[in-house]
Formats: sequence, C-alpha cells, structure tokens
Amino acid sequence: MKIKVCGMKFPENVRAVAALQPDYLGFIFYPHSPRFVGYEPNKELTELRLPAKKVGVFVDKDFSTIKSIIQKYQLDAVQLHGNEVPEMCGALKTQTEVIKAFGVDDTFDFSRLEPYANCVDFFLFDTKTTAHGGSGEVFNWQILQNYHLKVPFFISGGLSEENIESVLKLKHPAFYGVDLNSRFEISPGLKDLEKLSRTFELIKLQNSKLPS
Repeated sequence: MKIKVCGMKFPENVRAVAALQPDYLGFIFYPHSPRFVGYEPNKELTELRLPAKKVGVFVDKDFSTIKSIIQKYQLDAVQLHGNEVPEMCGALKTQTEVIKAFGVDDTFDFSRLEPYANCVDFFLFDTKTTAHGGSGEVFNWQILQNYHLKVPFFISGGLSEENIESVLKLKHPAFYGVDLNSRFEISPGLKDLEKLSRTFELIKLQNSKLPS
C-alpha cells in the first residue's frame, strides 16, 4: 500500500514529512486552495531533494503551463483534478506520471473512466464536492467495487487516524494507495507529524502482513 501526503507547503515541514518515508508528496498548484504553493518557483521547495516522488496538483490548467511547472519544480508526477480530457492526460503521460482524480458519490458512473484507461498511470477517487479536494469528507468506499478497470487507484477524501484501518480493509485488486491531507493538518498545508507517524506505522504494519 503506497502512501501519498498531499497539500504540502512549507519547506521545513516538507522535510520532516519526507523523513517519515511516504511514497509521494503532493504540492497544490490551484490558486483557490489554501495550500496553493504559487506558480513561480519557491527556491526552497525546488531545491529540496526528496526520496518521495513530487506530485503537482492542477485543476483545468493548460498543457504548456503544467509542462513548465513540471520543469521548474522538477515534478515526478501530476495529479489532475478538473475536467481534463483523455488526450491531455495522454500528452502529459509522455512527460511524467499522471494521476487523474475523480470526485465520486453513490451515483458515480465508472464507465466514464474507460477513455482514460490508456492515458493515465493511476486514478484517484475523492469525495465529490465543489472544492476539488481537501474537503475532509469521506465517501462510501464500497462503491469502488463497481470499478473494474486494471488502472491502479488511490483513495482520498477525509482519511484520518480514526478511519484508516477501515479503508485498509477494502479488498480490491487495483487498490494501490491512500492519499492523506486535511485530517492530518495543524493548519492548511502544515502537517501534524505525530498523526502522520502513527498512521504510517499502521499502514506499514498492514503492508508487512501482505504476501510478498
């Protein structure tokens, strides 16, 4: 089970979270988010050499802007949270890993994902809201049993210390990782290291029980 911590913002906090050894760290390039890191390179952030993959999170940005930020911030992956079409995802996939996010609820039509199957590396399923993520709200994970593609997926949306054990019990062959964000914060963008550390231990314990 992979661990992604999203909404990173402050260099010192980024270093501390990276020391916990997550697999991915997410940086938000969406101006309406309180975790927005800015389009122009923050020298402290761009010069960080992290063991985790750096993910840039975008909402309906054009290809050239995203490509420029990939280069400026030396991103390893992009996460697309808007209405990006499969063709754009496929074009970005030639540059970096692509995670396509979808807000889901009990009426979500999983057939919508089929055109993206060969254009992305991962899906991310988040709670459907108007805020494009970071809501702290949970969706009904059991509806993911309606997902039958082979593209691996992350689960996001309101994951917390209190419910992480429950989500880890979800049995699905494509369940690849969890995305931790607002429920692990002291304030927007500032992660609570103690909460994350305890949750990482739970996940790593779960991983150790999986057949090799």
